[in-house]
Amino acid sequence: MYIRHFARKHGLYDYIRFNITVKAAQWNDEAWHWIVTDETGNQLRTRFLVSCLGFLSSPTLPAIPGIDRFQGQYFHTSRWPASLNVDHDFADRRIGIIGTGATGIQTTTALSKVPNILSLTVFQRTANWAAPLWNTEISEDQMVRYREQYGDIFKRCSETWSCFLHDADPRKSVEVSQEERIALWERVYHEPGFSKWLGVFSDTYTDREANALYTTWMEGKIRDRVQDPTVANSLIPDHGFGLRRVPLESGYFEAFNKPHVHLVDLKSRPIREISTHGIITSDGALHEIDVLICATGFNAITGAFSAIEWECRGGRPLTRRAGTDINQEEVWADDRPKTYLGIAAPSTPNMLMVLGPHQPYGNATRSIEHVVEVICDMLEYCKDNHYTYFEATEEAARDWTNHVIDAGSRGLLNEVDSWMTGVNKNVEGKTVRNIARIQGRKL
Repeated sequence: MYIRHFARKHGLYDYIRFNITVKAAQWNDEAWHWIVTDETGNQLRTRFLVSCLGFLSSPTLPAIPGIDRFQGQYFHTSRWPASLNVDHDFADRRIGIIGTGATGIQTTTALSKVPNILSLTVFQRTANWAAPLWNTEISEDQMVRYREQYGDIFKRCSETWSCFLHDADPRKSVEVSQEERIALWERVYHEPGFSKWLGVFSDTYTDREANALYTTWMEGKIRDRVQDPTVANSLIPDHGFGLRRVPLESGYFEAFNKPHVHLVDLKSRPIREISTHGIITSDGALHEIDVLICATGFNAITGAFSAIEWECRGGRPLTRRAGTDINQEEVWADDRPKTYLGIAAPSTPNMLMVLGPHQPYGNATRSIEHVVEVICDMLEYCKDNHYTYFEATEEAARDWTNHVIDAGSRGLLNEVDSWMTGVNKNVEGKTVRNIARIQGRKL
């Protein structure tokens, strides 16, 4: 509602084209402009091009044999049918969910509370940590106070590495007593928001012993909430807490205490294939379902770029899946981005990125504000000084990319496959690499 109000108030609808899929972007070396082509063949020429593709906008379906044979309804969570009425359309239906990342956890929680669903079966390949969100309604009086504090809130977000309100406790886990550790963990666990991920001791994600201490404590929280010990064991991840993005939930673990909610642990019996009426696991069991929901993530950060056919300076493709001249080396060879400040890249003149590779990782709505300000200043500078061309140098991109790699190597996060490290097991060839700047927006 707010975005629509803002767009109407400032007349932005006149400058927006909806339901347009960009197919290609070609740099004209002679005219010094970009030619953007949509899926219908229409073209737009522009001197400057700003990509706002989103880092989680290129969905991936599971690479499972037989998925096209399934005769029931199936869809990716990011393509949820707008006309779907869960209470009506899922009544007396058997629902299957593949995936237990952030979206899978949220979807499972929500659907477990729909009273008329016949059964809900969650197919879990990789267990993920999750922690309570503790969302509550905001009263009118509270909202008035929050509005008065907007300036202080935004300032605080700009000062933390994650651009959230939370910041790490400066003490180290191994330097305080067990009582002090538990006191902090209990406090942040029962606070709303990401404090149980970002507000813990400063060594939690850099020191193995510190991470192991917190991980063991969080394991206990799952066992406290899940009644069946076998199910609880399956829901406990085999990686340290916080080394992947931690989804927040409102009753996820309690969902598995309900008689109609079932967990299929794919580590012990992987999916063999999908049949016309369900999912067959390696033990030969057929799990019959009427609706299949794929919460199988995204080809994160670089995937949206790979979906476009880029022809950069000199005809070079940007990524390995794009471009028409296969004899030219990609600008991002082997799907490893090179950028300057996460905003510009070599061989892509006059192109700037919002939420591109190597930009700060964290609270995106706050961290991109700085990026947008830099881009606006850059375009204003070009306009005022009559510049029609700019490009990041190879040297500048190399130095920034090395800085991002160095920042990522200082912690434990890069030791775990996740979309934050550029890995999605549904996308062939993805390997661990640094695609986000872990140190946040501060230089």
